[in-house]
Amino acid sequence: MTHDVTVDLGDRSYPIRIGSDILDSLGADCKAAGLTGRCLIVSDENVAPLYAENVFKSLEKAGFCPVSEVLPAGEPTKCHEQLLNLYAKAAENRLDRKCFMVALGGGVIGDLTGFAAASWLRGIKFVQVPTSLLAMVDSSVGGKTGINIPAGKNLVGAFHQPELVMIDLDTLKTLPEREFAAGMSEVAKYGVIWDSRLFQTLEKSPNDFPNLGKIISRCCEIKAEVVRQDEREGGLRGILNFGHTLAHAIENVAGYGQFLHGEAVAIGMVYAARLSVALKGLSVEESERIEKLLAALKLPVTAPGLVWSDLRKAMAVDKKTVGGLPKFVLTDRIGHVDFGCELPEELMEEVWDGIGQ
Repeated sequence: MTHDVTVDLGDRSYPIRIGSDILDSLGADCKAAGLTGRCLIVSDENVAPLYAENVFKSLEKAGFCPVSEVLPAGEPTKCHEQLLNLYAKAAENRLDRKCFMVALGGGVIGDLTGFAAASWLRGIKFVQVPTSLLAMVDSSVGGKTGINIPAGKNLVGAFHQPELVMIDLDTLKTLPEREFAAGMSEVAKYGVIWDSRLFQTLEKSPNDFPNLGKIISRCCEIKAEVVRQDEREGGLRGILNFGHTLAHAIENVAGYGQFLHGEAVAIGMVYAARLSVALKGLSVEESERIEKLLAALKLPVTAPGLVWSDLRKAMAVDKKTVGGLPKFVLTDRIGHVDFGCELPEELMEEVWDGIGQ
């Protein structure tokens, strides 16, 4: 049984299919979506041995001509060297404008493959098949694609919507515990920014998720609605960056891969919550609820050893910085946030000193 969520963007709308044991139907679903011709399956060394063969056979059975490329696992893969590698693979296999790419993996593979598809021949179609929790609830939906460069995370990229997102819940069975926890960070974020009932559900049972499929579906519904209202992050979509302004700086300063993205976001959410107490009237009690939930989800809530001056320098080149001033998403209560908030320099450092040591 599957549950479909639609990302409503007019003639660029697409379905998110959520269910168990549905990977074998990928080829048929791609055909139903109007895709044709050759396709390049992109995966990594962890995911490919588990699922690439099934995906390949499903696409082949549906009449496509698939080829595959397996990349190293981890955040460092999201770089221009691997992007050029995908271009070379696309050229070698004569991918034309009627062909498409398939991103089989977590957020790194999804972002990289999406950007390759967005830029190859000035744009070909692609499909997201996320296998990590974080990719399922966040990065596979909404069309943000990109790569990292030494100056910062996701500074080079494009908006390029997929034709289909297929979420097979069974792939989570092989997800390492640390990666699962990192994904729960983004789930908790949706509770803070949009849905207080979701937040309460997580609080009641932070280590047992019998209705994980429903939780993932709810996160996708929220993301789809935000993207429908603001596809290119001109306003409302900024709320999805709760915790991310500091998180991207943490990933950069610590070295990509030292913190998983969701782990850095968890620290960033604790930081944003404490800023919110000072500036938005968030109660200390609700700030502590956010921190307590993240800790219960087995996520870090501090990053000892990272120096504020280094983090502040990294934030200066973040996408969310305008005129040298970083923009934050802050909350006045769980379930509601404001975006584009500017903060006093002294307060930013003072709050970091309170949690970062």
